[in-house]
Amino acid sequence: MEGLRRGLWRWKRYHIKVHLADEALLLPLTVRPRDTLSDLRAQLVGQGVSSWKRTFYYNARPLRDHQTVRDARLQDGSVLLLVSDPR
Repeated sequence: MEGLRRGLWRWKRYHIKVHLADEALLLPLTVRPRDTLSDLRAQLVGQGVSSWKRTFYYNARPLRDHQTVRDARLQDGSVLLLVSDPR
């Protein structure tokens, strides 16, 4: 049973949202636990949104591009904030 439970996480999908503070947009994304934030950036580019020189935030903490969805402790329904880097 434990092996089955461990194998099911591969098929798990989370429906999250990315709030673009500069454009006042809220975009839905479907991600897997093993997706990195770089993968999320690629999905945004596919939707026509540039994430160049912007940082993802979740629960008031900045997230790094190499982090996975699981490492960042994102859950189904989470909202990420994408903010331009201060200059």
